[in-house]
Amino acid sequence: MQVTIAFNVFGVGLVQRMPRCRRGYIHVVNNDFTSWQMYAIGGSGDPTINSQGNRYSAPGDPSAKEVTKRVDTDEKDWTDWNWRTDGDIMVNGAYFVPSGAGVMTQYVKASSVEPKSATLVEQLTSNAGVFGKRRGAILILGTPAQPTPVVVAVAGPVAMMVTSSE
Repeated sequence: MQVTIAFNVFGVGLVQRMPRCRRGYIHVVNNDFTSWQMYAIGGSGDPTINSQGNRYSAPGDPSAKEVTKRVDTDEKDWTDWNWRTDGDIMVNGAYFVPSGAGVMTQYVKASSVEPKSATLVEQLTSNAGVFGKRRGAILILGTPAQPTPVVVAVAGPVAMMVTSSE
């Protein structure tokens, strides 16, 4: 499976899994990641992750600066997984741990759109979010069945393209 996550704002109130990948080919392109609490991109099961033209702004917590997390896997097992950062901007001490041999054929499978420069992320994501709500707004949702309100940060609709890959 090939999935593309593009032109989104992932911000306040989000903890992890933006995305969480298991197997497949994932293209993370031109998104704005801020204020995660644990990590931004996680994976297990040997996914190929191609991160291009994103802005990663780490939170203040020194233990949460790493963008990536290999979930429930020892380092000796994930060092061969193909994860790369290409043209991303790292802010406030954010860092991406790449891995794998950098086999270009794997990244071709994990590519779908030509990335724009990460310096354009603010413009590219300017219309992300719930219609009629300003970027970064906080929504409070509740229903009669769930009287305790749920706080949701407007982080942008996830633009996904899923295609079958052999």
